[in-house]
Amino acid sequence: MRIPDEKLAEVWDRGFTVVEGFLDQETLCAAQDALWEIYPRPDDYFADPGAHPKFAKSQFAGLRFFPYPSWALNRIPVYPDLIDAAERFLQTDEIDCYKVELWGKYAGAIDYDQHHHRDYENHTIVAPRADGLMPQMTCFILLSDVTELDGPTKAVPLARTKDIPLGITQTEMGDFFEDEVAVTGPAGTILIYKTDVFHRGSNFKAPGRSRFVMPVDYKPRGWRWQGKMAWPDHTLKPGWKEAMVKMTPRQRDLFGWPPPGDPYWNDQTLSDVALRYPGIDLTPYSAEAGARA
Repeated sequence: MRIPDEKLAEVWDRGFTVVEGFLDQETLCAAQDALWEIYPRPDDYFADPGAHPKFAKSQFAGLRFFPYPSWALNRIPVYPDLIDAAERFLQTDEIDCYKVELWGKYAGAIDYDQHHHRDYENHTIVAPRADGLMPQMTCFILLSDVTELDGPTKAVPLARTKDIPLGITQTEMGDFFEDEVAVTGPAGTILIYKTDVFHRGSNFKAPGRSRFVMPVDYKPRGWRWQGKMAWPDHTLKPGWKEAMVKMTPRQRDLFGWPPPGDPYWNDQTLSDVALRYPGIDLTPYSAEAGARA
């Protein structure tokens, strides 16, 4: 669904917003089915947690990075309504998708409780501007139902922390717990928040529960002090080539592809990129290259 303007405005005013029903059912169901190519099904995990010891190594042991084996997951970061929301929030169509993750958690694997923190510390090498210039848009897309029992993300409205300098990135454990808002909702819900918002992961409150989310982040193009993932380092992973072949030129552009009309494209690069990505339609790029010739 297209995110209403008032919901994006809430991100600026409150620091975050939650929108239910963001993903359409076909996209959501396909993505949920594809999760089990990467994670154990909850029934399988809880039947024998000892068979999956890696999830007990740290709170972040369930993170998996883009790309994924299935297009059903790889298409979510370039979901048209997500691109639209990023363009409107960042107020430009010159944007980069700079981080994509999957995060699976299982109750009892480890204590997932965190202190409140600001995410920008590993999204930029400096600090955000308080006036909102040069922003970043971060989001969690829920791929499973999340209730108060399921270790929801908990965020603190900006009004409660406005007097804390942006250079302070963490709080003491327990600070602002009385002010936090639990991000709950059915699968397909999206949380959009700013990188300067204090938030935290919380622990499960019942056994046999699990939670699966996809964090996706966007930024305006050109600010070299912002970012997180270098996409060329991920191109050898399963799913990358299929994703690039299936994406539109606009979607590829979000990962740094040279756009149609860029001087990069000529007969040689068109031929060699086609060899690297069998089945890709380079017509939009070749048409522009031909016009220049």
